[in-house]
Amino acid sequence: MLALLVGWLAAAPPTVGEVEGVVRDAAGAAVAGARVTFHAGGTESATVTGPDGRFSIPGRAAAGWVAVEAAGFAPFRRDVDSLTPDARTLTIVLRRAFAEEVTVAAARVPEPLAETPASVVVLGSRALELTPALTVDDVLRQVPGFTLFRRSGSRTANPTTQGASLRGLGGSGASRALVLDDGVPLNDPFGGWIYWSRVPRASLERVEVLRGGASDLYGSGALSGVIHLVRKRPERTRVDLDASYGSQSTPDASMAAALRRGNWGLKLDATAFTTDGYVLVAPDERGVVDTAASSRHGGFELAVEHAPDPSSRQFVALSAFHESRDNGTPVQTNDTRLRQVVVGADRAGKGTLNLRAYAGDELYHQTFSTIVTDRSSERLNRQQRVPAEVAGAWGQWTRPIGRRHVIVAGADVRRVEATSEEVVFNPAAGPLVGNHGRQLDVGLYAEDMVALGRLSATAALRLDRWGQSGERRSPGTPAATLPDHDESALSPRLSIRYRASSWLSVNSSAYRSFRAPTLNELYRPFRLGNVLTLANEGLRAERMRGIEAGVLGRRPDGRLSVRANFFWNEVHDAVANVTLSATPALITRQRQNVALLRARGLEADAEARLGDAFTATASWLFVDSTVVASDQPALVGLRVPQVPRTQGSLSLRYAHSALRAALQVRFAGRQFDDDVNLFPLGDATIVDVLAARPLGRDAELYDAAENLLDTRYDVGRTPVRTLGPPRSVRAGIRLHLSARP
Repeated sequence: MLALLVGWLAAAPPTVGEVEGVVRDAAGAAVAGARVTFHAGGTESATVTGPDGRFSIPGRAAAGWVAVEAAGFAPFRRDVDSLTPDARTLTIVLRRAFAEEVTVAAARVPEPLAETPASVVVLGSRALELTPALTVDDVLRQVPGFTLFRRSGSRTANPTTQGASLRGLGGSGASRALVLDDGVPLNDPFGGWIYWSRVPRASLERVEVLRGGASDLYGSGALSGVIHLVRKRPERTRVDLDASYGSQSTPDASMAAALRRGNWGLKLDATAFTTDGYVLVAPDERGVVDTAASSRHGGFELAVEHAPDPSSRQFVALSAFHESRDNGTPVQTNDTRLRQVVVGADRAGKGTLNLRAYAGDELYHQTFSTIVTDRSSERLNRQQRVPAEVAGAWGQWTRPIGRRHVIVAGADVRRVEATSEEVVFNPAAGPLVGNHGRQLDVGLYAEDMVALGRLSATAALRLDRWGQSGERRSPGTPAATLPDHDESALSPRLSIRYRASSWLSVNSSAYRSFRAPTLNELYRPFRLGNVLTLANEGLRAERMRGIEAGVLGRRPDGRLSVRANFFWNEVHDAVANVTLSATPALITRQRQNVALLRARGLEADAEARLGDAFTATASWLFVDSTVVASDQPALVGLRVPQVPRTQGSLSLRYAHSALRAALQVRFAGRQFDDDVNLFPLGDATIVDVLAARPLGRDAELYDAAENLLDTRYDVGRTPVRTLGPPRSVRAGIRLHLSARP
């Protein structure tokens, strides 16, 4: 199929005409002043791109090649075998040199990573491919401060425990960080958790992690930061494929395929995965009911893009995802079905306009059981079904004023509607009870970025207004209205950066952020093992105030960079799972607003490039996360659950034409599984390795091992002790096939 496609593209007859186009960076910003040279028939012609990145070289033969050079970017070369009359415009994307990585997450506009005052980590395509981890959430564990509700990963954990948090704020299942898939929220509309496998690994261009409150630009959900998953665009015809098979009967495949023809692009991203899993409960506590926690999922996204000229594009994307899980006993299962459509448009001129709209639906189903003390038997105690719908849109206008001043303005809206349907078995089935809820969130924001000499400053302000309403429904009885609730939030941010020298800068920020409770937290109870967690329809929004200050040292050639930040965050009305009662057979908790949490600490990141092939990165976090005030005095002074005081990672990567290899070591300190600090989880050190043998330019074989030393570490106490995954080994192949332009 690919050979036919390549042949079709190469069959167009050569023509004579202008070679014209636009030069952009990886974030889509125009590159001015780039030297463009066209070589053909032993001659060459050159020009320089204008302020909008455009260039034109008239009267050249179609066959030849284009070379582009620009300060701060890696050299670029592209063959031009045929330039048909309907495809005479080239869009050339330059990659930043090592010292000039770009982030979009920090300010919602592209800016060099070395110039942002925010604490941002960017995992590029090389880092993603040379990370031994199989899933995106496990890849992110190399960023200290990133945590899920529990230590277990998305391969085997219940999806309701896969909410992300940053900088020691912990969580109760819902994310305290906003996760974006090319600008569209990936957080579950009902529960706020993340289906990490919805985005195929092969489709990722990079991952950006913005640490610190970000509600000034992103609104609810960005309480502790933003994780932005950036996919590859269909800029040229290509196929990227990653397929592997490993321990626990685990086949996995992900693909990103793109077809480019003139102004049109077609893209298909797909993923498929299944695993037999492992038994979660520690061997000395297992019983007859304990079985392997297996999972399987599959999904795709099909997108069509039209770019009539280099400064504009429109697209539509359709996606679907399904997963099912066996959660460690025969009775406990869950499955999810998701569908979504996204439409968008981008237009660049004197200013840039970005528009997105999305809509989707979801059906979630789960069963829970009661397990006897010796784990010899279980019985069904709850069955839940949650249909949900979401629709939203956002628009943003960006305008540079001169070279050192940029203003941004935007708005977004999101509506969620869902019903939590539940049948309780005690032991016979009780009546069907449904809690139906609606949420509407509207936000407006503005940002001003200005640079004056060595000093640069960013000021942003956002206003959000949201509300919730609902009813309790049961067949044969009138619907009972649940309390309506409306709130608003004003989220300011001020960031300052001072460039002390060519290699050293100092930065500081102050901000406020918030997170509104999800419909899941308001209306849906759940049970995990012998822990029952009740909903609370009276929850209020979490609100955080934070300050941070740090330094960034970076060699001019980019081969060494070190960033360190001190932060102090206080979360008012934090939602926590508060223990109401505890017996050997049942622990009962309820989601409640705890008065005040404080997370203060120090994070440090370093990266060194030793030669052209070897890269070393190290990261470390110390955070003191405690309950400062609470309506329950017994909680005051205790540590926030699921937050280790220390986290660290070390990554060594080697990339050569004959061999690519990586070693990653991750450490997480001791933490507690519960709010009253009765169930400690010991520290854990995990070692992962990967080795790959390139087979020419387009393919490579690889082997990877996760938890190489087979460390058995705690991930939960409910109060039964559950363990993290054992050693896992897999072998695979990667293909990167592309048609010549």
